Amino acid sequence: MIRHLYPHIAINHAFELAVHELHQLYVECSGNTDGIPVIYFHGGPGGGCSSEHRRYFNPEKYHIILFDQRGCGRSKPSPSVEQNTLVDLIHDIEKIRQHLHIDKWLVCGGSWGTTLALAYAIENPQAVLGFVLRGIFLGTKEEYDWLYKPSGAAKFFPEYYQDFIAPLAKEQLEDPLTGYQTLLNSPNELLKAAASKAWYVWESRLSSIEHSIESLSHIDDHHQAFCMAYLSNYYFVNKCFLKEPLLNNIDKIQHLPATILHGRYDMVCQIKQASLLTQAWSNAELNVLPKAGHSGFESQTMAAFCYATDSMANLFKDLIK
Repeated sequence: MIRHLYPHIAINHAFELAVHELHQLYVECSGNTDGIPVIYFHGGPGGGCSSEHRRYFNPEKYHIILFDQRGCGRSKPSPSVEQNTLVDLIHDIEKIRQHLHIDKWLVCGGSWGTTLALAYAIENPQAVLGFVLRGIFLGTKEEYDWLYKPSGAAKFFPEYYQDFIAPLAKEQLEDPLTGYQTLLNSPNELLKAAASKAWYVWESRLSSIEHSIESLSHIDDHHQAFCMAYLSNYYFVNKCFLKEPLLNNIDKIQHLPATILHGRYDMVCQIKQASLLTQAWSNAELNVLPKAGHSGFESQTMAAFCYATDSMANLFKDLIK
């Protein structure tokens, strides 16, 4: 029997947190204010948090904190790449923790959210209880090439890759990331809209082995599509602003418990990265989901994420007041 997410819950309170003279973050809290603090990092970059993310956690046991990362979602301004780097995001997360007077929290995330979670924890291990991470992305050249060059995922989805590269000029095909950077920063709004749609649809089509992909050629929220394309491209062109590979610093979080979830058929983030991470991290357990892709809302992934957060709640039950 497939386990469902926890029921929909209302927000206890939401607020805007000024983290820079330009940027204000959207932050929301739900669940048990005296429960185990947990923060969820959404994907993208540029994705924004969702009410569904609250449902990964038992609201009686967790104080659930969600936020839209700098420059996207309901944070302001959106979209924006000004004063927006990995270091800025790490500082933002610490400002949220300090604002809420939280000593330590469970850190969770999916896809790009796992990159951010690892980078944050490596800088602030004293603030972390443990991790639940889904769909590992380490921000390496191999991963960019897999997703955006014809030698990777394109071999499995050749017709969809043709749609992805359709907005690019012939001379841009050798380096699609740089080509898309030009398109997404164009003063031509129609050109930007077409590029955003192609970028968004390409990743969406790769994300699930469970949901229909035929409807994904239509986009209801063009702002969301542009946020995803614009911020993702900006971060990836800049190699996620990583000074060195994340795996080089796993020793700083080696003592912290982690559950790693990864779909066997994840075509966005290669399972190889999850394997490399858990090989380097003795306190991390890899749970390969045999009937899942990349999406955080496939049946097996939802069940595994809830089971993982339940296990963490048992581990840290003494923190529930």
